[in-house]
Amino acid sequence: MQIFDLEKQGLRALNEQLHAQSTDTNQTSWEVINAKGSHSIAVGLDAPIAVTVKGSTGYYCGGMNKQATINVHGSVGPGAGENMMSGTIIVDGDASQYAGATGHGGLLVVKGNASSRCGISMKGIDIVVHGNIGHMSAFMAQSGNLVVLGDAGDALGDSCYEAHLFVRGKVKSLGADCEQKEMRAEHIAILKDLLERADANAKPEEFTRYGSARNLYNFDVDNAAAY
Repeated sequence: MQIFDLEKQGLRALNEQLHAQSTDTNQTSWEVINAKGSHSIAVGLDAPIAVTVKGSTGYYCGGMNKQATINVHGSVGPGAGENMMSGTIIVDGDASQYAGATGHGGLLVVKGNASSRCGISMKGIDIVVHGNIGHMSAFMAQSGNLVVLGDAGDALGDSCYEAHLFVRGKVKSLGADCEQKEMRAEHIAILKDLLERADANAKPEEFTRYGSARNLYNFDVDNAAAY
């Protein structure tokens, strides 16, 4: 276990050391102490290492993650896991705005609540939120899966494409071109796997699936008011 004191050693030194790790590194386990809401902790990682952050973080924690497993023992600020490619990010607390935005792959787990625009423009990432999510979540979501054990705010899935949105609780409102969809066997299988990986205590049959009605794929003047 490599112990890194962020307050004493600084953010630049932390990310430089983490970036220096490769696929054959023997420094595979890191613990970051005295995070104290610092921004850009563990961004741009590209090695199969495990990073534990003690405390809450600021903006973009784990952004552009690839391969690494990042566990935050606290809450995260805006943009956690933004544009991540692979690996896993687990947040023990809450997540601020646009968690997992534009994510291409990997798994983001928020064990508390997530704020507005969770999963905005997601492109293949899997996001599991144990609590509630805010308004405009999964806006323009292109692919991947968003799983919400609690409730969803206004305009869920506005202008989404082929992402799967699974909500166990209530949805305040659906966004433009988002509708309730049939839950087929393949969706149950996807959901079961994600719930297990996210250590979420819920059954797939308790969820409702939402997705694109596909009316806005191509411009139609009759739908102009919905764009």
